[in-house]
Amino acid sequence: GPVEDPERLDIRDIPAQMLRPGDVVLLRQGEVVPADARLLEAHNLEADESSLTGESVTVDKQVASTPGAPLGDRCSMLYEGTIVSAGWGRAVVVAAGPASQAGRALAAASGPPTGAGVQARLQELTSKALPVTLAGGAGVTALAKLRGQAFRDSVAAGVSVAVAAVPEGLPLVATVAQLAAARRLSAQGVLVRSSRTVEALGRIDVVCFDKTGTLTENRLRLTHVADLTDTWAAEEVPDSEMASRILRVAARACPDPDEGPVVHATDRAVLEAGQTRLTDDLGEWDPVEEVAFDSSRGYAATLGHTAHHLRLAVKGAPEILIPRCSRVLLPDGRLVPMDAEGQRSGHERVHALAAEGLRVLAVARRDLGEEPDDLEGAVRQLTLIGFVALADTPRPEAAEVVSRLAGSDIGVVMITGDHPVTAAAIAKSLGLPPSEVVTGADLAGLGDTERTERVRGAAVFARITPEQKVQVIQALQHDGRVVAMMGDGANDAAAIRLADVGIALAAHGSAVARNASDLVLTRPDTSLLLDAIGEGRAMWHRVANAVAVLVGGNAGEVAFTLAGTAVSGRAPVGTRQFLLVNLLTDMFPAMAIALADPAPSRGEAGRGDTGSPEWYPRLNLSGTLNRAIAVRGSATTAGATAAWAAGRLTGGTRRASTIGLVALVGTQLGQTLVVGSHSPLVLGTVAGSAVALAAVVQTPGLSQFFGCTPLGPLGWATAISSAAVATAGSVAIGNMPAKPGDEGDEGDERASSAGEPTWKE
Repeated sequence: GPVEDPERLDIRDIPAQMLRPGDVVLLRQGEVVPADARLLEAHNLEADESSLTGESVTVDKQVASTPGAPLGDRCSMLYEGTIVSAGWGRAVVVAAGPASQAGRALAAASGPPTGAGVQARLQELTSKALPVTLAGGAGVTALAKLRGQAFRDSVAAGVSVAVAAVPEGLPLVATVAQLAAARRLSAQGVLVRSSRTVEALGRIDVVCFDKTGTLTENRLRLTHVADLTDTWAAEEVPDSEMASRILRVAARACPDPDEGPVVHATDRAVLEAGQTRLTDDLGEWDPVEEVAFDSSRGYAATLGHTAHHLRLAVKGAPEILIPRCSRVLLPDGRLVPMDAEGQRSGHERVHALAAEGLRVLAVARRDLGEEPDDLEGAVRQLTLIGFVALADTPRPEAAEVVSRLAGSDIGVVMITGDHPVTAAAIAKSLGLPPSEVVTGADLAGLGDTERTERVRGAAVFARITPEQKVQVIQALQHDGRVVAMMGDGANDAAAIRLADVGIALAAHGSAVARNASDLVLTRPDTSLLLDAIGEGRAMWHRVANAVAVLVGGNAGEVAFTLAGTAVSGRAPVGTRQFLLVNLLTDMFPAMAIALADPAPSRGEAGRGDTGSPEWYPRLNLSGTLNRAIAVRGSATTAGATAAWAAGRLTGGTRRASTIGLVALVGTQLGQTLVVGSHSPLVLGTVAGSAVALAAVVQTPGLSQFFGCTPLGPLGWATAISSAAVATAGSVAIGNMPAKPGDEGDEGDERASSAGEPTWKE
């Protein structure tokens, strides 16, 4: 039967992992609930379930059953990992470990890792380029043989061009680019648990946020003070005598913080506001006796001495206190009777504040001639002073984050287990576009197709269970979206794991959420997400540029060799010269581009005011690469062929070959310089390659080893001018408007799992 004193129970301490369904547990204030349990007995019991449901206000618990209620409204249940914030109770375990709500979330968060992303796709591109290079080598061999070259020489020329043109460095370029981006992000406070996450960041087109603890601080704050006619924001309290009076009475009704820790979040919020907003703190106030808040009572009261009165200060649920008020204090200091019209006005005021997602407490007082024998019995014939409103306020940077994401065509979705009214109010304060609040009940029982239709276009989801968070993410992905999910609680873990990019806040977050995530923000600052997305987009552009260096340059080499062989009957550059070209133009410049810091602003929403990377447009890698490779290959072919042809007209074969080699290298280095001119690393690499080329050509013994001959001023001028004209042409063509879909259109980059873009064939 019921037990009034928990100390009379036969209590044994056992490890939580030994609990089984049917065990009875005793839970007291400050303790963590070890398993899901059904209440048998509750004494002023309240629980903080924010880590599970997203409800920022403590939940009053009761024994009466709540069949069919949503997770956040099951007042007869306690859940593993939540905290008893007040009172005590007995409960029977109904689920423990993997079978609990938290355990199921953890199980849903586990699973095999996703694909290797851009690296795998670049390996695929390498395999597709291989037949083309082999065909180029075969073409060189055939042309040489047709022009009368010996079979051995023809085959050697074909093999050399085929081997030189294979872009074997592509997977390494992607790995280096992602690791470099991950290193930069870690310096900014974003830990990347998997490097493939960086490329997925560049493709995000919708971000889902948990509300409590992510967009908000998961901490109640006093936001407004009101009477029957006026409302003041918290920062306006010091400027209003009436607002100060309301807040002072509310703070006096709280427990004395000098007597021990303040348990209730509402009391802490009111006391904090009193300390910061009242110029005289609580004034002359000497507390004598207090009645602590009790959910069954609905109010808290403190009796104390002011300078002139023995006064009872009361705050609590408006529906409890308004009927106990017989008078109302007006702003001019007059006291008027509280009639039916006054009570109606009071309730309307409460409803108006509650409609904004605020938790409203009525504030009242009563002056007494002597100390009452029964303090609870004295809570009547009160004078209504006003109301205080509290809320879990948004983080300071949250509105800016939402605005920047929306300004860059990235959708923002808020998913919470909190009440729909609260969710709508937070969404409005953050600037989310007006939309219908979709609840868990709306999604229940829907099939995949219907759920996808219901989710499409919605920005706010409330009263959502952990399982339904997963369904929302799945529906967005089925709709072709690339989804990021940010949260900090165990209830977010499964959705974080399923999302293309899972993001956890480390400061106050759950270990389950961190373990399920791809990114961990080391500070409770959601604006770090902007840095991460900016770095991800910049990484895609660096990879595209590096791939263009490798593939486009190699394509130009093959075309130049084919053209030269067709004209002269032999390859214009030899095997050792191809080796030199690859060393000077492919690997080192490509690595430098992959490692380079992001370029300055490209014109989209960025964070230049804070010195962090600006945002590039979202990139369609396939379309951009097709264009870049074609432009780079054509320019390389044109520059080298023109220089070689001019060399044939003004000198011998070896001199022409050397001029063609210099132009071939110079054209590729010039284009590399164009795409990486902002980076000291790229500038240094290009300069080093140019110096090395000059040293090889002009050093007699070394020049002969590579099949070259030292050049005079005319030879250098011919090679450099050809390379410069070809580079300028590539810049002009590259700056021409792209065809629709070539760049900035992410439609073909969407994928059902992180890091796996769909490439155009």
